[in-house]
Amino acid sequence: MSHDPNCVFCKIIAGAIPSARVMETPEAIAFLDIGPLNPGHTLVVPRSHHPNLPAMPDDLAGAVGVLLPRVCRAVKSATAAEGLNVLVNTGAIAGQSVEHVHWHIIPRHRDDRIAWPWKPSSYDDADLEAMRSQIAASLAAEST
Repeated sequence: MSHDPNCVFCKIIAGAIPSARVMETPEAIAFLDIGPLNPGHTLVVPRSHHPNLPAMPDDLAGAVGVLLPRVCRAVKSATAAEGLNVLVNTGAIAGQSVEHVHWHIIPRHRDDRIAWPWKPSSYDDADLEAMRSQIAASLAAEST
């Protein structure tokens, strides 16, 4: 299992930094975010160090991913949330502040202070097909 001695999440996993753990499995831990967007904001973190989601092995991503519905149900129940955001930020430009892959489970309530700044755009038919083709080709190249 890989470990980065300078990574805050690796230190939490090792017990060198205290955390409010809500679940532990051989593959991952879940704990409360100390800077929550809403009370109950929980992080799900694999025990082995991988800087981001694309760097994770597929089998580990599956083992961690299978835990998400269970943690989501628990957070929703404990916080009486009307909904949840489940996010993985990849790279600093996307808001990733700790270079150890992790999922945010953020309880949402009507009139909470969280607002998304996203402004969706659209594709024309040619651009849609070009993007589809590029992603499909990348997936095909990865499986060879």
